[in-house]
Amino acid sequence: MPDPTNPSNRPIFRVSGPPAMLKDEHPDQPIYEMSVENCRRLDELATTNFGIPSIVLMENAAIGLCKHAQEMLEAARSQIIIICTGPGNNAGDGFALARHLHTLGYSPTVVLATPADDIQGDAKINLDIILKMKIEIIGAEDYLQSNPKAPGLIVDALFGTGLTRAISGVAEELVHHMNACKKVGALILAVDVPSGLNAQTGMPMGDAVIIADRTVTFAAIKDGYRSIDAQFYLGELHLASIGVPTSLLELLGTPLQQPQDRPS
Repeated sequence: MPDPTNPSNRPIFRVSGPPAMLKDEHPDQPIYEMSVENCRRLDELATTNFGIPSIVLMENAAIGLCKHAQEMLEAARSQIIIICTGPGNNAGDGFALARHLHTLGYSPTVVLATPADDIQGDAKINLDIILKMKIEIIGAEDYLQSNPKAPGLIVDALFGTGLTRAISGVAEELVHHMNACKKVGALILAVDVPSGLNAQTGMPMGDAVIIADRTVTFAAIKDGYRSIDAQFYLGELHLASIGVPTSLLELLGTPLQQPQDRPS
């Protein structure tokens, strides 16, 4: 859906630097655009070529997300936080975000659309941590059947850029629930991509697609985010660093905006 206030039909980008730095401290860094496949390779090469553990990239993503979650909570109707998670690394970002929010004094609830036993790798490590921290965790079916009160902030950590099919099952129900909560005032923060949106084409993959207020994407803008259709689902798009070397961004990405072209 085009934005009539943006006649160029280009997304409005907000750029966040590394977690401890402000965007104005990096005026000479371009923004990169990248295919979904190259984003996957970016993470892989950061580990194989530079020895950066994948869980460090996940932690950096969570730190960036936490900053945005706090900003959105300042404008939220309540401090009730729901983090909806799926089977992959996006869920791991959500679990790590829950830990950071918990240590800051918030009380997030994590909703699992995937059985805990099916979660693996870095996501499993972060899930185990929040289990030990006694952060509230509930299965998606139980959550939906509990007739929950609309939260102030919903974090969409269901599916990432690797999704290539329409969302179905309980995850589909959860997406519709999140969008219904948005209609009554909840704010939605999408992790890397709104669930159900194809990050390569910018097109929805079915009827269940998150309509985010803000999307925080990592390292580079995905190819599909420049499409007119994607803008309706992305909301305000922010780019957050996860600490990958600039040489990899130059190798795998295309400069989208030079520093002098950035919006203020």
